[in-house]
Amino acid sequence: MVEKGVDIVPASGKLGILLVGLGAVSTTFVAGVEAIRKGTAEPIGSLTQMATIRLGKRTDNRCPKIKDFVPLANLEDVVFGAWDIFSDSAYEAALHCGVLEKSDVEDLREQLESLKPMAAVFSPISKRKKAAID
Repeated sequence: MVEKGVDIVPASGKLGILLVGLGAVSTTFVAGVEAIRKGTAEPIGSLTQMATIRLGKRTDNRCPKIKDFVPLANLEDVVFGAWDIFSDSAYEAALHCGVLEKSDVEDLREQLESLKPMAAVFSPISKRKKAAID
């Protein structure tokens, strides 16, 4: 139920996003956000950045973008964290996953290298990497 006269306080500070693992999905998400922030990509498919909300009747022609209607955090305020059983940075993981074009990963190298996962609760990963390679 929506109450009239309720004010939504604008977002302030950083918005932390903690990723479970740095695999194909996570690194693609991080790379997409970083590319948008860098101005080399558009936020295609992003509900919060591109979608609109209809206010009133269809004939009122009032359809602001959701991000202009609800005071969400700006993409500049998003920070990433992750944990993984592998110690690879998001850059290394993105290269290994092979989902993104290598040139796109290279363009975002600095941003992706800065995201290094926290250790997971499993045994030392050096044994697991060796087993995966063999």
